[in-house]
Amino acid sequence: MVLIHSMLMAGPPNQPGGGIMNLVLMGSIILVFWLFMIRPQTKKAKEQKKFIDNLQKGDRIVTIAGIHGVVNKINEDGTLQLEINPGSYIKLEKSAISMEWTAAINKPAAADKK
Repeated sequence: MVLIHSMLMAGPPNQPGGGIMNLVLMGSIILVFWLFMIRPQTKKAKEQKKFIDNLQKGDRIVTIAGIHGVVNKINEDGTLQLEINPGSYIKLEKSAISMEWTAAINKPAAADKK
């Protein structure tokens, strides 16, 4: 009886190379996570920063709230003045500009100029 109890408590015998396989599996999981999650987010963040840094007076933009307008003035404090109607201005943060929606409204205008 004691022999059976000690065999059950001992567990499976140690397999050689088991620790290395766990490290390889963990490393591959981290690599896949980096490839599909972290890398695309950092790439998109760089594109958004470049887009915001290249804004100029007269650019047509759309905010993340869906407000369409034309950039009237770019301030040094990270804000800009947006003209939404002739004579109507609002002040907003540069980070509130949607890169995707702005590209969508400016694409037909670029095609018409050609």
